[in-house]
Amino acid sequence: MTSGDVTAGGGDEVDDLVTAWRRERPDLDVAPLEVLSRVTRLARHLDRARGQAFSRHGLEGWEFDVLAALRRSGAPYELPPGRLLQQTLVTSGTMTNRIDRLAARGLVERHPSLDDRRSVLVQLTEAGAAKVDAALIDLLAHERAILTELESADAELLATLLRRVLTRFDNPSTAAENR
Repeated sequence: MTSGDVTAGGGDEVDDLVTAWRRERPDLDVAPLEVLSRVTRLARHLDRARGQAFSRHGLEGWEFDVLAALRRSGAPYELPPGRLLQQTLVTSGTMTNRIDRLAARGLVERHPSLDDRRSVLVQLTEAGAAKVDAALIDLLAHERAILTELESADAELLATLLRRVLTRFDNPSTAAENR
């Protein structure tokens, strides 16, 4: 089956991959590939779409992640670096470098914490908020396009099923309770 036949026949490249593995290794249960290879392929398409959305606004993916974490925090759009670490899953050295680079571009500012003068808060600037908001609008348009084949109820079901799989990675204690 060629790539053109895949679309016409309702299958995809993963169907070809799974069929080939079942032929070559009938002794193995390759069923996980039917889900996870699709997730991997979809992640690659999503990475491309995100890259396009962010580059139109002069942002790298990591820049969007930091700015978006601040924007989601609500007014006054500031967080301590430790919270940014939790939300972006990077090391403290990496986060310091990222904050420095965003501050140099005028997208964030550092301020001493009013609660603890030894602590610093990272705050989104107006320019940073405008940039992340515009990039988010483009990102959502790209993500909607990726999901156009799904009815609303199917998208909700897919989100529920993926949440169930991801819970063990995002919240291991909850996953252990649900086993």
